[in-house]
Amino acid sequence: MSTTASPFVLEARGISKRFGGLQALQNVDMQVKPGEFHAIIGPNGAGKSTFFNALTGLLKADEGEIHFDGRKVSGLAPHQLTRLGMGRTFQITRVFHGMTVLENVQVALSAHARQTWNGWTAAGGQHVARGLELLERVGLAAQAGRTARTLAHGDKKRLELAIALASQPKLLLLDEPTAGMAAKERLASIQLVHQVAQQLGVSCVFTEHDMAVVFAVASRITVLHQGKVLAVGQPQEVRASALVQQVYLGEPVAAGQAGAGH
Repeated sequence: MSTTASPFVLEARGISKRFGGLQALQNVDMQVKPGEFHAIIGPNGAGKSTFFNALTGLLKADEGEIHFDGRKVSGLAPHQLTRLGMGRTFQITRVFHGMTVLENVQVALSAHARQTWNGWTAAGGQHVARGLELLERVGLAAQAGRTARTLAHGDKKRLELAIALASQPKLLLLDEPTAGMAAKERLASIQLVHQVAQQLGVSCVFTEHDMAVVFAVASRITVLHQGKVLAVGQPQEVRASALVQQVYLGEPVAAGQAGAGH
């Protein structure tokens, strides 16, 4: 696996993917600098999920290369990317509902330390302090002893963030991080992620439909349309783009416009 000096923590070069007769992605490029909070947006069918899954190793691109932290990682499995420092959350939360909030984070910490974990036995003292520290970061320390299934949806998203942070990622990839939340919860949730990422020096890439969420935190935006890159730039540049406005139902893409792209 080659490693070279790079100004980018993540770089996608010429990513293409076809499903039968459908060209889902065509020659997609993206660069993410250290410390960026980079959004991927686009209307339904734009290729966001396909591109995101290619970045995270769930899907193998037909063409192109992915470089992470200066090394080529094309074709690596998700767990291999996690070992290299790429964390991921999902649209549908993935937590152990029968375990406590703290035990969920303990499992993740044990996995990162390559320790054996028996899910049928008590958590014991493994990684308690570090687990509580991560829960404190995401505002869940007071709920450490609760069973995960009893958490509200937004709190499960916070727990999933703590689990992702357990692997000490250099880059977080967030797939629709506010999916399923009420509108008033979305901004608070993404702002928490943004705050934690800044505190820890973690770069982020996220997909999102809600334009209010995107413009609240994104430092740079890649817009996909019909499997191609339509625009790339800072939020004010993307918001002013006539092409982007045309894609979003002919309406101006404003900072307060929630739910665009549904």
